[in-house]
Amino acid sequence: MKTDLFDFDLPESAIALRPAVPRDKARLLQVRDGQVSDHSVSDLPALLRRGDVLVFNDTRVFPAALKGLRAARPHGGGGDVTLDVNLLSKVKSSEVELSEVQTSESKTSLWQAFARPAKRLRVNDILTFSENLTAKVLIKKEGGEVQLAFSLTGGALFEEFDRIGSPPLPPYIARKRAPDEQDKIDYQTVYSKHKGSVAAPTAGLHFTPDLLAQLESKGVECQNLTLHVGAGTFLPVKTDETDAHIMHKEWYNISNETAQALSHAKASGRRIIAVGTTALRALESAYQEGAFQTLSGDTDIFITPGYRFRVVDGLMTNFHLPKSTLFMLVSALAGLNTMQSAYAHAIKIGYRFYSYGDSSLLWGRKRVSLNDT
Repeated sequence: MKTDLFDFDLPESAIALRPAVPRDKARLLQVRDGQVSDHSVSDLPALLRRGDVLVFNDTRVFPAALKGLRAARPHGGGGDVTLDVNLLSKVKSSEVELSEVQTSESKTSLWQAFARPAKRLRVNDILTFSENLTAKVLIKKEGGEVQLAFSLTGGALFEEFDRIGSPPLPPYIARKRAPDEQDKIDYQTVYSKHKGSVAAPTAGLHFTPDLLAQLESKGVECQNLTLHVGAGTFLPVKTDETDAHIMHKEWYNISNETAQALSHAKASGRRIIAVGTTALRALESAYQEGAFQTLSGDTDIFITPGYRFRVVDGLMTNFHLPKSTLFMLVSALAGLNTMQSAYAHAIKIGYRFYSYGDSSLLWGRKRVSLNDT
């Protein structure tokens, strides 16, 4: 399919720079059978029914936005330079010749990252992040992507990231303002548990303890899985055809208890609603041979119109970027024409977009139609 089919005009003023307060007072656009209706997230218990299953991604974001100093190079190679480094993902030892090394004195770990301004970096440059943490540039690619070998003297790497890092706000927010202490709370779901994401599963940012209690009282079942969100979730598709796009990989895990509960719900004909596109991708990846499997591994599933959903009946998700894999996913679930109309409605009446923006509740079509593209 042509990537341009998933483009739309979005005014800059529609991009949310702060979340709604309280979280569940964000607006919610329901899309069902081609029709839209306006609600708030606090209305969710009334929009669901007893026996429905909400599936949450309980990953926890770590402070993956770092500042590093590249010291002045000798012989006229330029002065000191401060760089913004956003970690993308940890590199597995099987993917590189240099395996992770750990000794009693230092620990070395390989990471993919974005660096700005990348033009000030060369391979073999050393970046200093703290008195204990440095990194060597192993690979430099176009677009600012680098591979770094971190060396830590004493302590644990994630503890050092916690100490010196900042919340990894998406680029469309970071361009407008710097992260602050409030983001450490706002850019984290209230049910986050397993640290490992460099971006928040933003659909879950709208939930509060009180809303979760109301859902439980309504008889809505809540299940958790874990998918560590990568920064690739923010990247637009740059190829002219969707088939030419290479989807990023993300690690996920579904426990045996969750797999059994979801298999039972599916067999009972109950509705399964993913909270976020990350939860949806994990669910669709883990459903094999008529049941949910207890799995831990990577998924690079790329969902576009024409995909036949095996598991998910509904999706709660924020509003996404034009020409993004996420807008393609929601178009596959509800129909491209329907989603273009729904987004036009949202823009017209002032819904707030992206990570800190408002929410939507999308219901899958009863029949998959390849004509609705």
